[in-house]
Amino acid sequence: MQSSRELLGDLWTSAGGDPAALGALTLSGDEPQLPSSFRVAAAAQVSIAASGMAAAEIWKLRSGEDQSVSVDMRHALVECRSERYLRVDDKPPPPAWDAIAGVYKTGDGRFVRLHTNFPHHRAAVCKVLDCKATRDDVQAALMHWEAQAFETAAYAAGGVVAMMRSYDEWSATSHAKALAQLPLITIEKIGEAAPKPWPKGDRPLAGIRVLDLSRVIAGPVAGRTLAAHGADVMLVSGPDLPAIPWLSIDNGRGKISSFVELKSEQGRATMRELLAEADIFSQGYRPRALAALGFAPEDAARINPGIVYATLSAYGHAGPWAERRGFDSLVQTATGFNHAEGRASGIDGPKELPAQMLDHATGYFMAFGAMMAKARQAREGGSWHVRVSLAQTGRWLWNLGRLTDGLQTPDFSGDEVSSFLEEMASGYGALHAVTPSAILSKTPARWERPSMPLGSHPPRWPVSA
Repeated sequence: MQSSRELLGDLWTSAGGDPAALGALTLSGDEPQLPSSFRVAAAAQVSIAASGMAAAEIWKLRSGEDQSVSVDMRHALVECRSERYLRVDDKPPPPAWDAIAGVYKTGDGRFVRLHTNFPHHRAAVCKVLDCKATRDDVQAALMHWEAQAFETAAYAAGGVVAMMRSYDEWSATSHAKALAQLPLITIEKIGEAAPKPWPKGDRPLAGIRVLDLSRVIAGPVAGRTLAAHGADVMLVSGPDLPAIPWLSIDNGRGKISSFVELKSEQGRATMRELLAEADIFSQGYRPRALAALGFAPEDAARINPGIVYATLSAYGHAGPWAERRGFDSLVQTATGFNHAEGRASGIDGPKELPAQMLDHATGYFMAFGAMMAKARQAREGGSWHVRVSLAQTGRWLWNLGRLTDGLQTPDFSGDEVSSFLEEMASGYGALHAVTPSAILSKTPARWERPSMPLGSHPPRWPVSA
């Protein structure tokens, strides 16, 4: 079983990192840290350390200065559960799930998981089942369905659900076989452009402009990470797009927050103006959705040669499920994690990982890939496309191996978490929130902008110093 350092070394060099940089890295802590048969602690530490090392490498390119990077395993795991530990004016999070979200049995004795936190997803499920939005009504209706038939019908109607599969069942699908041919992170050149010089600044990403078109956890975590290293990150949403407020608060730290209505020509014109002055375009929408509006990777490279375009998807860009919507909990269910954790803990049914690890790790990998592509752009030019997915991160996590007695590990107590929290002001009230766990010796990660309600700022880049 590879150590965190070995795993990070493989990831770092595969993305073009200088192996010598690994000499300035310190990784502390031991597995297991949380109750799981999977190596969630290693996944947290490696993904966050990768993003920290990329920031340190960019600082070296900009300043000529080396610095050390250290990541404590427990702090990394706490950061990968940041939404749990956020407090607003000392108030804890509201319930994380909609009333009918969660696990149900179907008529063929199998299990399905529903994700209904967005109203249109809940409506789609109720339409397919022809039932009221109560747990009892949903369960009664599902007893008339086979799991896979319901999964197919719900997706066709615009819902997001998953049938629980074993790892062997998932691996036998044509989609899993397509993913097995892909790397964890894809970084590819998609156009010619001159190298862009680094702007002046005293932080790794100072003066770097990032458009963040994402919601929920993975994409927003990528943007939050880039902001922590000094980037001007503009979160672009729409006044009519559904959001999960608690996650918007947690992942809005460090960001400008603007509304742009991409369904209008005026809004698309505004987006083209923003894109023309951006360095990184980070998005978590289904590819065809943005392509139809004129913002596919190739469009972005035409509007702004030299752009780094980062794409997040649920199930990856190859295979029959490439267009399928999904969230961490559903990808865990579909790809074998819930089945395996349930078996390991002796229960008949799904058991979740103790963190939304596919979301968080993918977010850090997305930031890492974007920074490594940006460094390549500065050295050799070109426009670049970075692709990550929850399913591909899941495949990587599965292949890290299993922990025999991992489920016997106790969860964290409040005292074990408190040292990783800080208080900060926000547009929502006083926040207690998790601090960055990647510790850079010369350019410490921090958020200079407070988290603000969606749409608080005009869609204009700040004036460069």
